[in-house]
Order: sequence, then C-alpha cells, then structure tokens
Amino acid sequence: MPTTAITWIGGPTALIEYAGLRIITDPTFDAPQTYEDPEETTLVKTAGPALGRDELGTVDLILLSHHGHKDNLDWEGLELIAQGIPTLSTLTAASELFGGTVIGLDNWEIHDFRHITVTAVPALHGPPGSEPLVGSVTGFVLEADGEPTIYVSGDNASVPLVRQIADRFAPVDVAILFAGAARVADIDAALTLTSADAVAAASALQAKRVVGLHTEDWTHFNENAADLEAAFAGSGLLIATPRGERVELA
Repeated sequence: MPTTAITWIGGPTALIEYAGLRIITDPTFDAPQTYEDPEETTLVKTAGPALGRDELGTVDLILLSHHGHKDNLDWEGLELIAQGIPTLSTLTAASELFGGTVIGLDNWEIHDFRHITVTAVPALHGPPGSEPLVGSVTGFVLEADGEPTIYVSGDNASVPLVRQIADRFAPVDVAILFAGAARVADIDAALTLTSADAVAAASALQAKRVVGLHTEDWTHFNENAADLEAAFAGSGLLIATPRGERVELA
C-alpha cells in the first residue's frame, strides 16, 4: 500500500501523497512580493516556496479552496493549473478559471477521481455575513479503500461548519487545517482558524493526526506556527512539517 505523506511547500501549499496520487493544495509558488490591486486588499508575501513549480514532478490533482486571493492562488499557481492538471474548487472558480480544467463542486458534492473519492465540504472564509467580501470557499475530504480519511479545511474560519463535517466523517485520520488567524482591515474577525479554533476543530473531527498549514509567509497572518504548536502542546496530535521536508503520515 502506498505511503501517505505530506511536504509543506509554503503558506497554504502542500504536496500530499495519497493512495499513489500526488495532490497539491492551494498552489502558491511566487517569490516574495507585494500584491496590490485597487479592488483588493494589499497582501505581502514574505517567503518563497520550498519547491518551485518546475520542481514538483508529476502532479495528479489540485485542491483549490478558492481562487480570489493571492495567498491561496498566485501567478505561478495559475500557471500550474493552466498546464491542464485536474483541479477541484468552487463553482465560482470553475466559471472564472480555464473552462474545463477546473471542476466546480457544491457543498457535499462527491467527485470520483481515479480510485479516490473527494467530497467538497462547507467552509466559511470569515464570520457569518462576510461572503460578499471574501467570496465562496470550499474544503475537501479524501477517501479511498484501505487508505486514511483526510480532511483539508481550506480557508475556513467556522468551527460550527467543522462540526457538521464531523457528523458525516468523524473520526478522521488526518486533519489538514488552514490556521494563522488571517485578518485584513476591512473585516474585524479572523478569516481562517485561530490556533484555539484549530484545536476545537481537531477535537470535533476526532482527528488522529493534525497538520497545520497557512501559518507562515504572509504579513496578514496574525498567528504563526509557534502559536499553533503551543495550542496543541501535550496533545500529541500536531505533526511537525518542516518546510520542504517529506513527512510520512501513514
């Protein structure tokens, strides 16, 4: 049976080896820079990826939680998708990105990809009512015969939604949680899980292992990897994922 493993590349981006497939989460491969747009919040990236887009090797599938923010999909990430790699995301992303390449999924919709099943699960990128400002976002649950069940939160800030997901899938073997308590000036609330919320989410999911993403490399992340480690201290759940190092999960 193939080994399940993860390599943290930077920000929300990781390479997941699952059921013999190589899967990328929210692809961000740009060098450090400032992203300015008159219609968007200015975002500042402080560190580049552990692996460049051209160093990834084969990528079978991309899981894109949403496409409207550069800290989840940047210019190099767009180039990766443009290569024709199957990409699962929101319905909005499918309508606006590379027709036919990006497959949009509604909440709880199931997509069979080769020998694995991917379920799109609810996510909320901020407090209730923030959707008009931040747009739609999705998470994912991966399942396959004889393989661990993996939850990928995407940019979700809602523990109540995680509890809904837990009602269907708990216990999960691995919870990949986008943390960092991201904040921007226009919304006075966390746009991704705080470290404390990540602990609550892991508890709801009855997760056997937890991987934290989305805690480093951007100035609008208000909590970092050390904060997440402190929140999980003594639990034995949080798996260390040093930048660029392949870590076996199962």
